[in-house]
Amino acid sequence: MRILHLVSCRGWSSDAYWAARVCRELERRGHDVTLGCRRGTESAVIDRARAEGVGAIETFEFKGGVRLASDGADLRHLARALLRADVVHVHRGKEHWLAVAASCLGGRPRPIVRTRHIAQAVRPHAANRWLYRRATALVVTVSESIRQQYLAAGLLSPERVIALPGGADAESYKPRAADPAVRAALGPSDVPLVGLVSGFRVMKGHQVVIDAAAQLVAAGRRARFAFVGRGAREQLIRDAVTRAGLDAHVSMAGWADDLPAVMAALDIGLYVPLESDGMSRVLFEYLAAGRPLVAARTGVVPEVLTDGKQALLVPAGDADALAAALTRLLDDDDLRARLGKAGRRRLVEHYSGARVAETLEAHYQRLAA
Repeated sequence: MRILHLVSCRGWSSDAYWAARVCRELERRGHDVTLGCRRGTESAVIDRARAEGVGAIETFEFKGGVRLASDGADLRHLARALLRADVVHVHRGKEHWLAVAASCLGGRPRPIVRTRHIAQAVRPHAANRWLYRRATALVVTVSESIRQQYLAAGLLSPERVIALPGGADAESYKPRAADPAVRAALGPSDVPLVGLVSGFRVMKGHQVVIDAAAQLVAAGRRARFAFVGRGAREQLIRDAVTRAGLDAHVSMAGWADDLPAVMAALDIGLYVPLESDGMSRVLFEYLAAGRPLVAARTGVVPEVLTDGKQALLVPAGDADALAAALTRLLDDDDLRARLGKAGRRRLVEHYSGARVAETLEAHYQRLAA
């Protein structure tokens, strides 16, 4: 099939990552796939998409808001691109409206698929009712809770909105031995390493981890914590670590160019957002890497994981419960090994990028027919 994905992100967001991963997996399945990106995002998006393995990329203006000149240029460009596509898959509102308009103006409408990546309900006003009920063939959500938002708003019938979590690269993140140099950069090799891979944002739960780590240290538990990522709140997190007296127990690792290598170096992974963050990319990468995991019961987590089987689940924002779960894992090598293997198996069987692409392929073929 000839498939066109459109993503207007200015940075490497979960939307852009999901689009790139799906394009790559569809290419692996033999399809002719093009990813349309916003012009001027070469270093932020396009280069990253190429690093994910995406081959064909086109650029569009995709300016924010209503811009008559640039939107007109995009409509003409899209009208030509749609002639070469069997299905168009969009990821944000800008390209959604443009693709629908170009499909209508082109005289030969193409099925439009929309992925909703964030846990923010779509407002059911008249324009959105028309957009989803009349002009959109299928909506894909990255969690069941987001799917339920659409149904509650009455925007779509149940058969026209599907939940499709996951998408991690099961090959790049497959379990492997830790690289000694990577491990040494994160913490001493003779102490269990607990990692939180996340941008420094309020909702990501860094303070909860600091509070739990303080409890473990006070109880005499030997563990090293690594915060992997960047963000505007990094200095605030550093200050919180210092106030808690944890400078000797927490590593601020910064941006990871080779995230699979970082995952392989962790003894325990943490996914502890205070609220749903939509796609939950890192959650699935932990699972693909076979890392024993402690995860907060938010968003997609209780939809895809069972407490004690593929991970230990704790209430979001509960430092006491997190400390207890970490103590349990630190004390039980067999439990860590069992959870890591079960999580990897769960990912490969249900939530890998290959599985997501396989499901999408079946829906694309149905819609194109």
